[in-house]
Amino acid sequence: MQKRKVIIDCDPGIDDSLAILLAVNSPELEILGITTCSGNVEAKMGAKNALKTLQICSSLNIPVYKGEDKPLKRALVTAQDTHGEDGIGENFYEDVAEYKIKENGVDFIIDTLKNNKDVSIIALGPLTNIAKAIMKDKKAFDNLDEFVSMGGAFRIHGNCSPVAEFNYWVDPHAADYVYKNLPKKIHMIGLDVTRKIVLTPNIIEFINRLDKDISKYITEITRFYIDFHWEQEGIIGCVINDPLAVAYFIDRSICSGFESYVEVVDDGIAMGQSVVDSFDFYKNDKNAVVLTDVDDKKFMYMFLKRLFKGYEGVIDSVKGVI
Repeated sequence: MQKRKVIIDCDPGIDDSLAILLAVNSPELEILGITTCSGNVEAKMGAKNALKTLQICSSLNIPVYKGEDKPLKRALVTAQDTHGEDGIGENFYEDVAEYKIKENGVDFIIDTLKNNKDVSIIALGPLTNIAKAIMKDKKAFDNLDEFVSMGGAFRIHGNCSPVAEFNYWVDPHAADYVYKNLPKKIHMIGLDVTRKIVLTPNIIEFINRLDKDISKYITEITRFYIDFHWEQEGIIGCVINDPLAVAYFIDRSICSGFESYVEVVDDGIAMGQSVVDSFDFYKNDKNAVVLTDVDDKKFMYMFLKRLFKGYEGVIDSVKGVI
């Protein structure tokens, strides 16, 4: 099997951490590096959290680069009310001291694209790093294979305003710039599909009967997240947005949608809204694949079987959990 080369651009973040776990445990992927931007937490904290997750799955050979500290134009607003002060559930783990965080994430993205053919980017946070990289060297993106972005909302309400999804709301100028300037269509994994991916208490109880190390980490970092979802949205469990972007990149049958022109509102009451021209009013070239439907059970089986190798038979046979 030929592995696909990817850069994971993220802002860890609880669900980013779960996405990294899935990516590292997916043999289809060759992760060339992880870059962080500011979103759920500031970029440096996100890089520390990425290292912690890599340590959990014995993958500290993957380099972690800190990217942009601030959005392009607006002031940074983090989601530490959602993810905890440390970004991963207020567990306040010790830093991974033996590995250093590298600097200049934007330059890493550019250099990696220039020196490798067919590199894809899975973007799990605001698009600040990507926008900066395009501004600095758009030609490097000629080598881009595919681009998947967890962000946006189409026919569903937002999660930080009535109309906006958090990643695009944090840096709407970057999101709009990337949609208008990236040379490849963006696969938009928005709230329409990610809201259906819920890590329930039943699933968490189940995985604690399997691999103790991975399940302990997942249980610890999601506890805060579960409390937030109950208080804020009345959900028992927590929505894990970002792993779906990784799963979709690997297996396109998990989500389906349609091609459309998309732009992002960068100011005013609708700031961060992803405007999907589904009826082709603008007659612009289609710059996105907007995902609208998801097989949530197929995703969850994939997620669990990859993180808990050796327990596939148990995962298949258990009833009433997934």
